[in-house]
Amino acid sequence: MQQAPDDPTLRAFIEGIHSIAVVGLSPHPERPSHVVSRYLQAHNFHIIPVNPGQTELLGEACFPNLDAVPERPDLVLVFRRSEEVPPIADAAIRKGSSGLWLQLGIHDEGGEAKAAEAGLFVVSNHCLMVEHRRLIASHPS
Repeated sequence: MQQAPDDPTLRAFIEGIHSIAVVGLSPHPERPSHVVSRYLQAHNFHIIPVNPGQTELLGEACFPNLDAVPERPDLVLVFRRSEEVPPIADAAIRKGSSGLWLQLGIHDEGGEAKAAEAGLFVVSNHCLMVEHRRLIASHPS
């Protein structure tokens, strides 16, 4: 599993991203992917939903997979099972994303290593909302 970056590095990365493709964004408001995505929208991040069963989520067009997203997301945020990470990591590399973030409980050494080797900023088994609150929202610049 990738080592978590130190706080200054993590803060700088989060402050440098704008668009976030959320792979596995649920239409159900009580699901963590939905809660985190709404939080990120409220903090001025552009959310790009990725869910093959939906056409729109959180007021944004939804795409069936990462390859179908017409823009280059700064970050690919993953809410899928760990065994689904390798093809998502491959797609993040193809899209030219700056980072791959695997939410709490999600990690895949092979996918993480491949993304890191391709130059992506990789975080696994951490919640982006928790880290944003801890490093940025509670300590504005």
